[in-house]
Amino acid sequence: MFEAAPMTATDKPGVYAELAQQARGLMHGEPNLVANAANFAALVYHALPGLNWCGFYFLDGGELVVGPFQGKPACIRIALGRGVCGIAAATRATQVVADVAAHPNHIYCDGAARSEIVVPLVRGDGGLLGVWDVDSPHLGRFDEVDRVGMEALCAEFMQTLA
Repeated sequence: MFEAAPMTATDKPGVYAELAQQARGLMHGEPNLVANAANFAALVYHALPGLNWCGFYFLDGGELVVGPFQGKPACIRIALGRGVCGIAAATRATQVVADVAAHPNHIYCDGAARSEIVVPLVRGDGGLLGVWDVDSPHLGRFDEVDRVGMEALCAEFMQTLA
């Protein structure tokens, strides 16, 4: 049985490094996408402070459909190019939004969200699996260190598909 260890790092890069190590251990040897996505979302949600939602949207046809997550109920379907998730999916570029109210294309699934980071999940063959979406009730919660850390965490998740 996996048990998440308390974080000992005192800086964000260190926290993300520890979290990536825990994610590797949590998903090691498990090939099931849904099982890994559910455990990954729970691990991140409980390890990082200042989050009110984190989870996956998987590509289904021409839209993103909610997958395993932690937090309040979420939007079920998001069109490619619409909202922060749809933009991340369409551009295949991580989106860091300091103030979602100032983002002209933001979709409010939870009115408490104030900032957001979305990482596209791109397979080795270039195909899009979906996106990893993280929301916070705090303005400016996510920065460049979070972008690098979240992208590294998502790389660990994507390794389970190899």
